[in-house]
Amino acid sequence: MPAEDFSRLVIPVTATDHARGPDHAPVTVVEYGDFQCPICAGAEPGLRQLRENHPQTVRLVYRHFPLEDVHPHARLAAEAAEAAGAQGRFWPMHAMLFANQRHLDRPHLEAYAERIGLDTARFSADLTDELYLQRVREHQLGARQSHVRSSPAFFVNGRLCDTSGGLHRLLEAVQQLLPVH
Repeated sequence: MPAEDFSRLVIPVTATDHARGPDHAPVTVVEYGDFQCPICAGAEPGLRQLRENHPQTVRLVYRHFPLEDVHPHARLAAEAAEAAGAQGRFWPMHAMLFANQRHLDRPHLEAYAERIGLDTARFSADLTDELYLQRVREHQLGARQSHVRSSPAFFVNGRLCDTSGGLHRLLEAVQQLLPVH
């Protein structure tokens, strides 16, 4: 029996994932992140630059991995992002949450929803009903099955990329997989 591979993405990317970039991109980066995590927020400028530098060859996927023991507002923020996604505004909410990660309580989330143009009554009802809690829990389970223990965790074409030494390792891993022109 083969040894278990602790460095593989267990749950493949599907059409239900929040992704930026073409489906056919030669490189797919999956991030398991936490909206209250300062390291995740710190990675955002590098990820934005990666998207801008490789718009046709890199696809970025975001999945939730709120570390609820240390970030008490992270789960609700993840649910808020999903509620925004249901209205076609996941990425604007994603940016808003990272830009304001010190203020992720319910009143602030509702203010962000209004600021990005959501139907606020629907958004508020979705949070009250915990409509997207199951989706967040599924992401957490997928992360645990892929042996993710902290955030952010990045998988490049399905393989875990060690970014403990800095995001430059992720950028190098992506660069190695890009087609040469």
